[in-house]
Amino acid sequence: MKIKIPRIMSTQHPDNVSPPFFAHSPEMSGDDEIQEAYYAFSHLGCDEQMWDCEGKEVDIYVIRKLLSKFPHYFKKHHIGKDIFITLRVPNPTIEKGEAKILFETLESIPRSFDTARSFYQDDVPPIFEVILPMTTSWKCLNRIYHYYKDFVAGKEKNPLCPGDITVGEWIGEFKPKTINVIPLFEDKEHLLAAHEILREYLKDKKIPYQRVFLARSDPALNYGMISAVLLNKIALQRLWQLSEELNIPLYPILGVGSAPFRGNLRPENVRNICFEFPSVQTFTVQSAFKYDYPVERVISAIAKLKQTPRLQGWKIDEARCLEIIDKVSKSYHHLIEKLAPIINAVSKFVPKRRMRKLHIGLFGYSRTIGKTTLPRAISFCATCYSLGLPPEIFGFEALEEEDFAYLQEIYLDLRPTMETALSYFNEDIFDFLPSTIAPLVKRSLEAVDKHFEVAPDKEHQYLTSLILKSLQEGKNEVSSLIIEAAHIRRFLG
Repeated sequence: MKIKIPRIMSTQHPDNVSPPFFAHSPEMSGDDEIQEAYYAFSHLGCDEQMWDCEGKEVDIYVIRKLLSKFPHYFKKHHIGKDIFITLRVPNPTIEKGEAKILFETLESIPRSFDTARSFYQDDVPPIFEVILPMTTSWKCLNRIYHYYKDFVAGKEKNPLCPGDITVGEWIGEFKPKTINVIPLFEDKEHLLAAHEILREYLKDKKIPYQRVFLARSDPALNYGMISAVLLNKIALQRLWQLSEELNIPLYPILGVGSAPFRGNLRPENVRNICFEFPSVQTFTVQSAFKYDYPVERVISAIAKLKQTPRLQGWKIDEARCLEIIDKVSKSYHHLIEKLAPIINAVSKFVPKRRMRKLHIGLFGYSRTIGKTTLPRAISFCATCYSLGLPPEIFGFEALEEEDFAYLQEIYLDLRPTMETALSYFNEDIFDFLPSTIAPLVKRSLEAVDKHFEVAPDKEHQYLTSLILKSLQEGKNEVSSLIIEAAHIRRFLG
């Protein structure tokens, strides 16, 4: 069977302002997410749905529910061949509290196979890939691969007791026999080592291809937006070189959101992002992309993404990029440590859009930050934009003129990204911030103003001024104002 590698991965990231028409409440939950997967495939044109098994009640019957609820559609669109469900599983090395959910999730894969075989009358597995977040070594990947191979599918060969029949003879065979494990790299150290980790992981495996997931939001949260983009570009260049070295196709997935800080992938900007990252095979479309724009624009944008061919990425000077990353990261960390208490305090007003616990993320594990903690990336962005303080400016003052000139050469979407972000800036933030912090933010803004001239979005400015005033006066309308401002941006965070 010819292998299809998805181009568009629909995800469950809760960055949307507007709930979809099929949701029972603003906070989507289990049955809504079943409907969401069908909608992403049948109406929007996505060819993959990431099914998140971290931080929530795990619905391990997703295949059964999709096939029983929408049989006419899925008879014509084969799960596992035409469209795909890909599980994001907990990482037991880091998420100790969620670790045993991994076993439950992997055990559901053969059960889903049996359901699909009965429905389609063939042996195409509906689920055969899982995403491992916060990957830090090839051993983490190997553990998932071998646990499934040896302890899930492999147990069919084991006798129930000495001299008795095997598990497989008792309850049937287990398929698929193996699964593909997709590493998700989320921090600087492991984004830069992604090619080395994959080289080691692939040494003893004869596989036709390997997918690899690069985070975009968490690196921005950890090191600043510019650093995140450059880290992605370095990782992509190294992965392309590894693919040529091993003669194994490597297919990167890039986890971009709608907020400029988190990727700037919006329906009107899809061609820019494809041009920025031509070697990416799969782009994520998150909830704001799907639900905060007219559906016709979303469908058209997804079609454009699917029509754009994958090409080799732009050549970059890695040493030069690493110098810029170090400069920006240090400046970003210095400012973010000062702002963290304010951001944490205001983030509690950001409304939820999914019924789930938050993923752990890597910010708290970053040694360069010390003990500073922040909300997850979506809440962080929502908070900053709602204060009239776009986080794209943090760390910008570290750039020297020659750095900015080089950035313009290799970061092709820099100007549109910054212009969008700066339209949400509100100078009233200087009256809100403590006198010890305001000068630091002014210095960042002055560095940005040297290169960009952008008029503020007056309506957004008005609403963020109301938010700042409400916070100062202790009024209880902050959450509703945050939603109003987010409607103008067309993303929550």
